[in-house]
Amino acid sequence: MRRSQRGRYKSTTARWPESTRCRAPSYSETQGSDFEFRIWDFGIRIFCQVVAAATKAPLHHCTTTPFTAILAGMSTLAHSLRGWFLRFARNRLALLGALIVVGMLLLALLAPYLALHDPNQMSIADRLAPLSSDHPFGTDQFGRDIYSRVIYGSRVSLAVGILAVSLGVVVGVPLGAIGGYFGRALDNAIMRVMDAIMAFPGLLLALALVVAFGPSVPSLSLALGVRYMPTFARLVRASVLEEREKEYVDAARVQGESSLRVLCRQILPNCLSPLIVQITLDLAHAIIAESSLSFLGLGVPPPTSTWGSMLDDARTYMVIHPFGALFPGLAISLAVLGFNFLGDGLRDVLDPRLAEESSSHG
Repeated sequence: MRRSQRGRYKSTTARWPESTRCRAPSYSETQGSDFEFRIWDFGIRIFCQVVAAATKAPLHHCTTTPFTAILAGMSTLAHSLRGWFLRFARNRLALLGALIVVGMLLLALLAPYLALHDPNQMSIADRLAPLSSDHPFGTDQFGRDIYSRVIYGSRVSLAVGILAVSLGVVVGVPLGAIGGYFGRALDNAIMRVMDAIMAFPGLLLALALVVAFGPSVPSLSLALGVRYMPTFARLVRASVLEEREKEYVDAARVQGESSLRVLCRQILPNCLSPLIVQITLDLAHAIIAESSLSFLGLGVPPPTSTWGSMLDDARTYMVIHPFGALFPGLAISLAVLGFNFLGDGLRDVLDPRLAEESSSHG
């Protein structure tokens, strides 16, 4: 029986094509129709391309079994993520920034559970109360709990910052990439519009838009997003102008790839490092801008708590009760420092030149 089984396996191997002897049989060689094999092979190819794009590491053509393809993809992804984490962990300020940003996000998401009181509840009997177990940060001139208001204020500041920067990225990045790659009349038209926007002082432009649309979170986000569009457009345009002259772009064109495919798959991934750093910096700037507008009375209208409006309310009582301005100011400072430290750390991780320098020094 053993001899017959050995002979059967040997004869089966002999019937396989020469190109398949050194690899496991594919799905079409074991079972399923030709249409099923095409569907299966298409899914494996898509998985390999996604992993290769996410890790920026080349994957060989997946002609083995699905289990082997999944293992190869997960191994490549785990190796790249490990390298990213090790480079990021060497920067202690970056870790501190990441912890601050994550803490701020959790604070905003869990505000209803972390707040000790209703942020808008007034108690004249407890006005300007000192620090206590019931009011860890004291109370303001209306008896409202400052700790609860600081926590709820993080929601407005982070929401406005994220929405404003997202609007700037969504509009500015495509315009800058198209202008930098195609150039000529299209580039001139896009850049002249961006120059016209940048001709206005940033805070003055935001003030005009907030007055036109009314004080609210969407209007604040729109005002600050318009302000950040030229920044992202000019940054991406400069990166695309530099990258489009390199040899890998010429090689992609020779292979017959379309201009849009070359721009999206070859050039833009190499522009991510300065873009990510600028996003983190603009998030910090957006928080400061929102606080400034709220301080001037053009932010979200009361009784909604914002860090800028809390600073404005505490001005009159800073001598006798400094805690009303101290804790909102510390919250703004921590948020700005966190995003700046995080941006520096991400730049060190994502920039290939900095990664090679750190690995050679290590």
